[in-house]
This record gives sequence, C-alpha cells and structure tokens, in this order.
Amino acid sequence: MAYTTQMDAARQGILTPEMEVVAKKEGISTDRLMQLMAEGKVIIPCNKNHRSISPSGIGAALTTKINVNLGTSRDLTDLDMEYQKVHSAVEMGAEAIMDLSSYGDTRKFRRMLTEKCPAMIGTVPIYDAVVYYHKPLVQITTEEWLDIVRMHAEDGVDFMTIHCGINKETAGKFKRNRRLTNIVSRGGSIIFAWMEMTGKENPFYEHFDEILDICRKYDVTLSLGDACRPGCIADASDASQIEELITLGELTKRAWEKDVQVMIEGPGHMPLNQIAANMEIQKTLCHGAPFYVLGPIVTDVAPGYDHITAAIGGAVAAMNGASFLCYVTPAEHLRLPDLEDVKEGIIASKIAAHAADIAKGLPGADSWDREMSTARKKLDWEQMFTLAMDPEKARRYRASSRPEKEDTCSMCGNFCAVRNMNRILDGEIVSIFDE
Repeated sequence: MAYTTQMDAARQGILTPEMEVVAKKEGISTDRLMQLMAEGKVIIPCNKNHRSISPSGIGAALTTKINVNLGTSRDLTDLDMEYQKVHSAVEMGAEAIMDLSSYGDTRKFRRMLTEKCPAMIGTVPIYDAVVYYHKPLVQITTEEWLDIVRMHAEDGVDFMTIHCGINKETAGKFKRNRRLTNIVSRGGSIIFAWMEMTGKENPFYEHFDEILDICRKYDVTLSLGDACRPGCIADASDASQIEELITLGELTKRAWEKDVQVMIEGPGHMPLNQIAANMEIQKTLCHGAPFYVLGPIVTDVAPGYDHITAAIGGAVAAMNGASFLCYVTPAEHLRLPDLEDVKEGIIASKIAAHAADIAKGLPGADSWDREMSTARKKLDWEQMFTLAMDPEKARRYRASSRPEKEDTCSMCGNFCAVRNMNRILDGEIVSIFDE
C-alpha cells in the first residue's frame, strides 16, 4: 500500500518503519501511536530525503522533546564551529536541530546536516531567502519566497517554520494594538516589513495550498510560526498573539486535509500565571496539534541566565500540554551561543522536559529518579555519576573538593544524614565527632 506522509499512513492503518522506531522509544503500542497520528496529536517529522535520521515522535502523550537552535550569522560564520555544536547537542540527547543560519553558504551546512545528522532538522526558509537572493527585501517576489521553501524540502529538512499566521488581518490587529516590544520574531518582522513595503498579502498565507503540496511531496512537517509571540511579559496573551493563534488553528485544519503533519509554535515571554491557560487556549484553537514553545521566558530581567528563566517556563508549559521545548541558552538576547552556552541550554531544557514528564505521569518517567535515589542511599558515587544528567560536571564538582572520608562529601562529612541513617538502622553506633 502506498502513502505520502506519516499522517497519511496512520490514517490508512499502515505501520511505517518510522512508527515502529518511535513506538519502541516511547514504550507505546503501535495502534495507539497510529491513532494519535491520524488525529494530528502526534507527529513524526521525517523528510523522505533525510536518510540519516533516527525518527522521534512529538506530542503531549509522548516524552517531551528538545530542539537546539544554532547556525551562522554575519558576525560569526564558522561552519566547523556550528557543526561541533550539532555533534555536542546530539551526544547530549537533543532530538532536533534547527539551523537558523543567516549568512554564508547556508545550503552547504543544511545539506551536511541532512546527510549526517540523526536528529530531526528544522529550518526557517524566510531567513535563507534573504541570504540566497542577496537583494533588498522589497525586491524578493512571491515566487521566490515559495521557491526557498521548495529548496529546503528537497534538501531533506524535516520541519520548517513558516510564518503564515501574520496575514493582513493579523498585521492590522497588531498596528491597532501596539505593543511594548512590537514584533520580536525575526521571521515575523521580515514578512511584516515585506508586506508593509509591497502592500501585498503574506505569500505564505496567500499560497498556503502550494506550501502544503510541497510538504506533502517530501513529508515535511509544518511548524506554524508565531510571528506575534510576545517579546516581553507585558505583551503576553495580547490581541495580536491570540489573533494569530486563531489563524494558525484554521491553517492546521487545512494542512490535515492534505495529510500534512503540523505543530504550532508558542509564546516567548510570559508570566508564570498565564502559561497553563495559554496551553489550554492553544489546544482548543489548534485542535490538539503538538505545541512547540520557546521557553516561555518568565521574566525579562535575567540576561545571562535566560536558560533558567526558560526552563522554569518550559517545565510549566510541558506539564500543561506543550510537547516540544526550544532550548534557550545563557547567551539569549546577548550574542550567538558558543559551545558551553549550547551545553548549558540543553541541560536546562532537559531538566524542564524530564520534570514535566514526571508531573504528567508518563509511565516510567520517574524510574530514572528512583535509580538515582537508590544510588544516593547506597552512597554509590560511581552509579550517581553514571545516572547524572551531566555526568562530567557531577564528577568534576566532587573531585574539586575531596572529602576526608570517601563515603561522605565535603559539605556534610561525618554529619552525613544518609550515612548515619544507614548505620543506625543497621544497628551500628553513630558518634559523629569521634569518627
């Protein structure tokens, strides 16, 4: 039996090799997985031309996945450095890499990723159009915007952020309801500027059916971009954000009619008390499609520590239905992240994702924690290092301040509650100071 996309296969009752891999990874039955995929609640972004991929599933019923943003800029164009970041991210367990390159030989890097990288690969074609055509924004034609989407699909990209929700109607809503930080999405600002200068409709919205045909041909997942995501907590949940989300919900249904997989991109900056409600609004307006969030960043005042502000928001978002976290590094708002920034961002996101999976009650989510607790009770340091989310850092911290006695740490020493409780419960004498 033939199928065009993973969603099409699920709707026909065809079990694909990619579904089998994902079901095994998630510990879910293939029947249940196919049902969720047929409904659009789970996706497997997997371009037919991405030969090296190890498929992953994204959806609220599955473990929370992490995306790592990277790529060149005008100021930093070292492709080797960017690929080092890719290698490090994959080794640390990131399920997706998003290439946001905006300078240099972007196609060379993109093809390298889809040739060698086992993670899902995402891009934002609108960035690449500006680089590829190398001409003023106003001179880029509607056909040229669409041709870039087609090029990325041919190159094997698994998911693409398409800013099609900011049409003339949404743009008008934004202009009538001005924000403190306006539009902070790079892609959103680019297409808004193009619309303002040309007087034309957003080509990604106007020609959405053509984009769907491209996605269907290569099985590219549409990541419906949040051009109007809030750029500060003062702008969260405003009219522009909700107006765009309504449009994205309408486009989701159109995509599903053509068996194209979809996820929805979500808020950037947002106070903690609004996150749960936003997840419910998204699920309602976008019919349960997987939600992909940047953060959310829960306070605006922590540059240098935004991996922490994002992890706080990400944990709350995933606990309430988000299924895909875009990592944020300490370099957010400041500069292009380096290798150490990438590591810090991944670890923070992994903590948020795992904490949310425990809170959601996913089967087996807390078994890792139980193993760690058992190792702690036994004072088995090697096992603790093995189980740690960042084994290298855990081992380095302990080595930097060696205790007098190996079965303690330098914080508690003879006062170690774990050691003393083990001893007293085994009938031993505990004297602490005399030891």
